[in-house]
Amino acid sequence: MTDTDHRTIVSCSVNGRRRDDVVPDNMLLVDYLREHIGLTGTKIGCDGGECGCCTVLVDGRPRHACLTLAAVCNGTDIETIEALDRSGRLNALQRGFNEKLGAQCGFCTPGMIMAAEGLLRDNPDPTEDDIRQGLAANICRCTGYVKIIEAVQFAAAELKNEKTGAAA
Repeated sequence: MTDTDHRTIVSCSVNGRRRDDVVPDNMLLVDYLREHIGLTGTKIGCDGGECGCCTVLVDGRPRHACLTLAAVCNGTDIETIEALDRSGRLNALQRGFNEKLGAQCGFCTPGMIMAAEGLLRDNPDPTEDDIRQGLAANICRCTGYVKIIEAVQFAAAELKNEKTGAAA
């Protein structure tokens, strides 16, 4: 008997859809999302929790999917970059990354956006230091972070304007 012979039923919500799946006890959340469900927006970078490319939201909090077992997500709400699709319209963070050139190679972008999404849900009016702290677990090897911070600031301002009804 191998480790993969031990299986668990995972009942969770992924991007708003209820799922009940039987998975190996040792299956990582990133593999569950990419291989089992087919949500390939969550990237595998370092495979060891160093880069943040695999960041998703679990119950609204950023979590590295390469360090999280799928089995421990039983009963949770999981959101991936695909959850941000609004009928083909970019959300505020995606627009920010586009407008402010926050993505270069783009590999870290899904994880960076999901970490920023978690940050803005907790703190809709972050300072630059708050943004740096909120993204500290995510590495970008291309941009130098200036454009990423500007993208998050853009999104925060846009979300604030949407709430107040002010023009962007």
